[in-house]
Amino acid sequence: MPPPCMRCDSQRVINLETARKLGIAAGAVAGTLKGAYASLYSPGRLKPTTVFPVGRVAAAVMAGTSGGIAGAAAGHRVVLHLFPPGEGTPWLCLCCGHAFRDLS
Repeated sequence: MPPPCMRCDSQRVINLETARKLGIAAGAVAGTLKGAYASLYSPGRLKPTTVFPVGRVAAAVMAGTSGGIAGAAAGHRVVLHLFPPGEGTPWLCLCCGHAFRDLS
C-alpha cells in the first residue's frame, strides 16, 4: 500500500522506480517501431507494390535495434529528473505533483 502524499494527503501516488521501468520499456518499443518503419517505408525508396520488401529486413532489424536503444535512453532521462534527492523509496503524487521519499 503506497503512503499518502506528504503535501496534500492524497492516496494517488505512483512509485517512481516503476515509472522509470515503464518509461524505459515504452521508449524502447516506440524507438524500435519508429526505426524499423522508417527503414522499411521511407518515401522515395519503395516501389509501389504489394510485396513486402524482404531485402530490407536486415536493415529494419538494425534500425529497430538502434532506435530501441535510443528510445530506452530517452525514456530513462525523462523519468530520472522526477526523482527527489535522498534515501528511501521514491514516490510521485498524481494529484499535486509532489515527489517525496518514504523511509519505511
